[in-house]
Amino acid sequence: MACGAMDLSVTIPVGIRSPQQRNLKFVRVKCSVSIADNAVAVSATGGQGGRPWKVSDARLVLEDGTIWRAKSFGASGTQVGEVVFNTSLTGYQEILTDPSYAGQFVLMTNPQIGNTGVNIDDEESSQCFLGGLVIRSLSISTSNWRCVETLGDYLSKRNIMGIYDVDTRAITRRLREEGSLIGVLSTEETKSDNQLLEMARSWDIVGVDLISGVSCQAPYEWVNKTDDEWEFNSNGRRGETFNVVAYDFGIKHNILRRLASYGCKITVVPSTWPASETLKMQPDGVFFSNGPGDPSAVPYAVDTVKELIGQAPIFGICMGHQLLGQALGGKTYKMKFGHHGGNHPVRNIRNGQVEISAQNHNYAVDPASLPDGIEVTHINLNDDSCAGLAFPSKNIMSLQYHPEASPGPHDSDPVFGEFVDMMRRVKGNA
Repeated sequence: MACGAMDLSVTIPVGIRSPQQRNLKFVRVKCSVSIADNAVAVSATGGQGGRPWKVSDARLVLEDGTIWRAKSFGASGTQVGEVVFNTSLTGYQEILTDPSYAGQFVLMTNPQIGNTGVNIDDEESSQCFLGGLVIRSLSISTSNWRCVETLGDYLSKRNIMGIYDVDTRAITRRLREEGSLIGVLSTEETKSDNQLLEMARSWDIVGVDLISGVSCQAPYEWVNKTDDEWEFNSNGRRGETFNVVAYDFGIKHNILRRLASYGCKITVVPSTWPASETLKMQPDGVFFSNGPGDPSAVPYAVDTVKELIGQAPIFGICMGHQLLGQALGGKTYKMKFGHHGGNHPVRNIRNGQVEISAQNHNYAVDPASLPDGIEVTHINLNDDSCAGLAFPSKNIMSLQYHPEASPGPHDSDPVFGEFVDMMRRVKGNA
């Protein structure tokens, strides 16, 4: 045996003779492994300090003073953001590309992430807007026929930080007890824990205009419908066309696809687009999209909504719902830890049906603050928060959640047909 080798010997039974003899035949196998040679091999494959595994090289420091050691993937550096947890079991690529997560670190409660890789079809926008991804276990392999890239490579190319091998259950419990917390992700050893803690405690997401950083910069036409292989609800459509102006506060591609599939010809405009310019386009309807952050931080958007109320049928989703709530005279408030996931039950008060919905928001409309004539149409069954509004006399409807998503799988999709019906009715009465 060579110097520095390990003698790994085992005796293995390979057969049994007749029952009368009951004698076993044994073969002795000896394996010699050179420790020195193995160390060289590990070093050549990127092991750290001779170890064939990755060691902790990142920290998540929360504003409450807790420090979580982790392993990094994706981009390196230091980033600050609000930590929220998402309870979805699948769909991490849609989450990564949802502009509503701007300024936030998303912690996935599902323990294994990355097992389906990423593909070009599931993106909700042209880039990733979230600050970072926090997961328990990073899958070492992918097993989806549409996969074109691993999650780690995908995040690296988009300069998004990720950490894994961290106790996501413990962090989730902390967020549920204390509410959403500001945190700092860092792979920089030169920064002390106290420096990172000071960064977390000196940063705030409340009152910050985040939609201007995710909105388009100029109007454009959206023409892509839901692909035929994914289409599921085309019955009863009359082949009509409705001109819709969609305000981009961080709009998701699948919302645009569903609107187009229901016969809408869509012009997407920036968040700062004047109401007067919208009216010149003579739309059959106006759509206010989802988006990140605090609706009270964008008074210019609230003013635009006010100017368009009563001028055309209006449909709002998520941020659009909250802006409508404020424009109609109501108030919004920051929730303790928000709603983030694909398994939130919502009751439609009008018909009594329960929808399993996808949600992503940290703010909600206070229904007690709304004036008479405005109807609460949907309630979140987890906490009784307002999940939908209607103002029939002004042809307004809105939802706090995402009807274009498919967790139910398609419980909420008919709301797009309701918007079309409202535009058809108003257009017919004009």
